[in-house]
Amino acid sequence: MTGEFSIQHSAFSIQVKREIRAQARDRRRRQADKDGLSRQICRTLAALPEYAHAGTVMFYVDLGSEVRTRQFLPTAWNDGKRVVVPYCVGEQLGLFCLEGIDELAPGTLGLLEPRAELRGRADRQADVSWLDLIVVPGVAFDRRGGRLGQGKGYYDRLLRQVRPDATLVGLAFECQLFAEIPMLPHDVHVHKVISEEAVYEATGHDG
Repeated sequence: MTGEFSIQHSAFSIQVKREIRAQARDRRRRQADKDGLSRQICRTLAALPEYAHAGTVMFYVDLGSEVRTRQFLPTAWNDGKRVVVPYCVGEQLGLFCLEGIDELAPGTLGLLEPRAELRGRADRQADVSWLDLIVVPGVAFDRRGGRLGQGKGYYDRLLRQVRPDATLVGLAFECQLFAEIPMLPHDVHVHKVISEEAVYEATGHDG
């Protein structure tokens, strides 16, 4: 009986996630002044104590209507951060130490990724254990740290490997926040969600 309930619950959660994902994408697409709000969100990120104390920060590189992070990368370098960005390797995310925007080129799924000829350099390969703060993308979040990604599981697989003391920060426009994101056992909460209106401290984090 328990197993049957678990399967039904998972199926229901997947359906709800599908509906939330569609709503969130539509809301985000219609969000006005994404550039200006993104700058505001990134300023809030830069004011976090966890950001100030972080030596190595991983950023996603924005795609489409996501909160823009590219415009903030020069600030992170000026702040003395080692900047790490992801790229797709099969079903996993590889990690790359980025030193300039010009090192990015369109890659998997249209994402801007480190140029292929640079990824093999030993001095540019990063380890997940280095990450002090991870800036996490999401299609939707709730105010307790629940996150809904693109549905491929790339970030969930990576985030399960980070150090226990690493800080996970989701960036989102307020329109992407929902009352509750259904979280399955393999899904990973973030510690904080930053929108243009507030910093939400997660209460549902696994740790």
